[in-house]
Amino acid sequence: MNTTDSPIGPIGPVGPVDATKVPRYAEPTTFARLPRLDEVSRADVTILGVPFDSGVSYRPGARFGPAHIRAASKLLRPYNPALNVAPFAKQQVADFGDIGVNPFDITEALNTIESSITDLRADGSSVLTLGGDHTIALPILRSLARDLGPIAVLHFDAHLDTWDTYFGAPYTHGTPFRRASEEGLIDLERSQHIGIRGPLYSEQDLEDDRVLGFQVIRSDDYEVDGIAGIVERMRRRLGDGPVYVSVDIDVLDPAHAPGTGTPEAGGMTSRELLNTLRGLVGVDVVGADIVEVAPAYDHAEITGIAAAHVAYELLSVLALNR
Repeated sequence: MNTTDSPIGPIGPVGPVDATKVPRYAEPTTFARLPRLDEVSRADVTILGVPFDSGVSYRPGARFGPAHIRAASKLLRPYNPALNVAPFAKQQVADFGDIGVNPFDITEALNTIESSITDLRADGSSVLTLGGDHTIALPILRSLARDLGPIAVLHFDAHLDTWDTYFGAPYTHGTPFRRASEEGLIDLERSQHIGIRGPLYSEQDLEDDRVLGFQVIRSDDYEVDGIAGIVERMRRRLGDGPVYVSVDIDVLDPAHAPGTGTPEAGGMTSRELLNTLRGLVGVDVVGADIVEVAPAYDHAEITGIAAAHVAYELLSVLALNR
């Protein structure tokens, strides 16, 4: 694999800085020490940071998530033995950096995110977004659906995120998929939540969720079906057509991801999540996000490391799906 700083060319994609020449704890500060987007002619996959958390309902701090995930990604290596792929050699991956969004005007922030995603996708690049809180999924879906039509949403989360409002506000981290369904952005026959658990406001939450187009796989289902059974159910639901993957890090148990805004006991292990994501090989994944990493509540980089590995598995899936 080429590890020079030259633009992409006949010798193949520009990969991470060589760890045998520059220690992993040194520069650069990009995701997995990959090149910046302005250092290559184009990218097959662009990493985008969205440091926005004005939509949170409990603990703030996810605005610092992109930097935390990038810091934890320094130890990632070029070859993924679980999927037998070198994701940075098979495709050009580059880090755009963070976009600046208005922390005091959610509507303006959503418009900025949507236009940024659209610009990055203009040359055919897929975008892997590092959040930020879950509000950011809505403008990303708006950009994708404009070109692709209704998209299947594969949503990993402890929570449904299909509530109507908080304190009368329609755009929060608990409402993006209700708004997306109402706006006709999601495929009502193919969308799915995985990892749902914990108390709800009422039984009506689940009834509303079904109407909005989602099938639920609960965290407890892993105990009954196992990873292979969950993957089979997931792939059967997703079927053919474009899929957007949205990973709220609180889908993991707080033992595996303490650094998040709304932790819930009884969650998935990091091994269960990574193995489930590997089941997306062959699925038409058109974009993804990893959200709700709040480093102020993290310790020993547990949450950041988990999020970085989630990103790595998604990049590996995208590489194999080319």
